[in-house]
Amino acid sequence: MEHFLKKLQEQIHLRHDKLALCDYQGRQCTYGELAAEIEQYHLFFRSAGIKEGDKVAIVARNSARWGVFFLSLNTYGAVAVPILPNFTPEGTAQLVNHSDSICLIIDNDLWKSLRKIGLPNIHIVLDAVEERILYYEDETVKSAWENRGKLFSEKYPDGYNPADVTYHEKMDSMGIINYTSGTSGDPKGVMLSFGSMSDIVEYCRKTISEKPDTIVSMLPMAHIYGLIMEFLYPCCTGFTIHFLGKVPSPSLLMESMQELKPSLIITVPLVMEKLYNTLIKPAVNTRQAKAMRTIPGLRTSFYKSLGKKVLSALGGRVQTIIIGGAPLNWQVESAFRKIGLPYAVGYGMTEACPLLAFEMPDKFVSGSCGKPVHVVRIDSSDPERIPGEIQAKGPNICLGYYKNPAADEAAHTADGWFCTGDLGIMDEDGNIFIRGRIKALILSASGQNIYPEEVEQVLSRHGAVEESLVLERAGKVTALVFPRPHAVAGADDQELERLAIDIRDKTNQHLPKFSQIFRVEIVDSPFERTAKGTMKRHLYV
Repeated sequence: MEHFLKKLQEQIHLRHDKLALCDYQGRQCTYGELAAEIEQYHLFFRSAGIKEGDKVAIVARNSARWGVFFLSLNTYGAVAVPILPNFTPEGTAQLVNHSDSICLIIDNDLWKSLRKIGLPNIHIVLDAVEERILYYEDETVKSAWENRGKLFSEKYPDGYNPADVTYHEKMDSMGIINYTSGTSGDPKGVMLSFGSMSDIVEYCRKTISEKPDTIVSMLPMAHIYGLIMEFLYPCCTGFTIHFLGKVPSPSLLMESMQELKPSLIITVPLVMEKLYNTLIKPAVNTRQAKAMRTIPGLRTSFYKSLGKKVLSALGGRVQTIIIGGAPLNWQVESAFRKIGLPYAVGYGMTEACPLLAFEMPDKFVSGSCGKPVHVVRIDSSDPERIPGEIQAKGPNICLGYYKNPAADEAAHTADGWFCTGDLGIMDEDGNIFIRGRIKALILSASGQNIYPEEVEQVLSRHGAVEESLVLERAGKVTALVFPRPHAVAGADDQELERLAIDIRDKTNQHLPKFSQIFRVEIVDSPFERTAKGTMKRHLYV
């Protein structure tokens, strides 16, 4: 396994004048300029007293500068602590303090609200957007910041050349602390080594593509999925990365795809479901389309034509669409399959940096999440038929949880397998099929397992259901349903109750008796989700 920083170093040598990191329709830097910025930050870190192994928190929106800061920390040997910028100030402060970060890189507007809260370990605060220092404890730090350009010129009087670029190749050292949860209670900071990152970068290069291209980054880099798949892997492969800065609306997604024409899209179900609702569903539901779909010969040509239109809307060059972070609605996946979209659904988690399973679109089995990246077992007496916990081993698995040995111990079996907390089966070809979270599992009165995610997939077939969440209340299966606006426009309480009964009865027609819904409750707002699009089930129990 080759260190991912060596791959980055190679790209700086090979693609010195090629664009590396770009804000969409904004700031741009080449691989050579990226290397020079990294070296200036190294000189600043050293002069300011930041050492290898020190923790530095990044609380900022995605941007090219976010990428520069992260790579500057990783290549220096410091530990990056990416934190989502949408926590409360109190929640952010808890994670910054728990991580023992001594330096903070943050958007200025977020710093204004955070600075009023105690951050006892923070000695330096840098602006994540503009090149300026927001806070320092002593004049040494201020001097180091103001003189970094001078130090750079003195060290490299003939300019900074590709031959000057050399990065460390430590595999076992910690490179990231990433918090999966914990703005209350005991924070779970996943410790990932440089070796974990190198393993997945190498896997992606071998499995997806080693050819430099263009990619549109839309996922939060404070999550490992976006950080590794949309940033580190592409950067170590010579891609030009364009940061949208946020999860895009359908219009922004189409606009950026048309302009940049990527061959690879890495995204989450939320974005692809928006694409389905905007481009595919309206086209399928026209009177003409419904008529064409009843005639075998025309049905095939209709779906083929629609697939070409969707790919054209995505820029016309897309060869691979990777979807991860949360389950994909079966209706959406079925439509993608029919129109020939080159998609694949992967599976992973922060602790696996992030991949546990994947398969390229030409070999991907619908309904699965691919084959194991390394070694996966199903803790079941019959792994092909009876769901059991998905457990894993491999060089990508994390070092543990920062200052939380109890969580680390609970996450492993006695024989050393990492416990994912997910239930699944694995077919004879090695394809993994997720059945849900162990914590969400409902045990029926007859002793049979009910998987809420499977019931939710059936609920989604009802035309009035926008999204749903299935849970157990007083020993009964209950479905919370957020309806589509057209289904409840102007409805009074009695009409809402009739709608709830209709949703329940029609859904139960397609469910086995033991897992049928006892009650449907209509809710008036969408369910809260993580930045990856995963539903926060614990809030509704």
